[in-house]
Amino acid sequence: DSDPARVVTAIADDYLFRDILELENFKSVSLLRALLEAVGLQLGNEVSTTELSRLVGISRQTVERYLDLLERSFIIFRLRALSRNSRKEISKAHKIYFYDLGIRNALVRNFNELHLRADVGALWENFCVLERLKHNHYSGLLINRWFWRTYDQKEIDFIEESGGRFTGYEFKWGGGAARSARAFTALYPGSTVEVIAPDNVWEFAGLRQ
Repeated sequence: DSDPARVVTAIADDYLFRDILELENFKSVSLLRALLEAVGLQLGNEVSTTELSRLVGISRQTVERYLDLLERSFIIFRLRALSRNSRKEISKAHKIYFYDLGIRNALVRNFNELHLRADVGALWENFCVLERLKHNHYSGLLINRWFWRTYDQKEIDFIEESGGRFTGYEFKWGGGAARSARAFTALYPGSTVEVIAPDNVWEFAGLRQ
């Protein structure tokens, strides 16, 4: 079959819903699929295990078990919230990203061109975070990473800490300003915030000097 969407969907079905379940002796393909679909639809947003539990109809403990399995299987990875200086900072939520965006698109059944999609910002964020993690890994850099959000809707997509210094990144497919940069740098003096758009992403990913 030469249809890329069909090929990726077949890979998702074979790998995710056969190999992983057999490996872990899980019985329910439908629950794993429902959980991954719910995660995929919340790409770029905070993900609550309590909310996922409600959406999928399984216990929060089972959600945690499935997410741990998916993370150990390199299907997803999680990003914790940074919370050190203020009660206004959200501290317990996670963001969840996919190692393979083709798998994610298969799960949510959306292979439309970017100009037809409502989730292009979330796809861009996932892509940028993944490329940065690969760059840091291949460079041997030990860097702490988070996202940052407050209860009054201030947010920075991605935060790195190295040597006690914070660097924030906002991922914007269409460019623009980082609206919460001033709030973040005021709370974390000495920090910086940069916007990552298509014109500078390869420098960010370490693939261009």
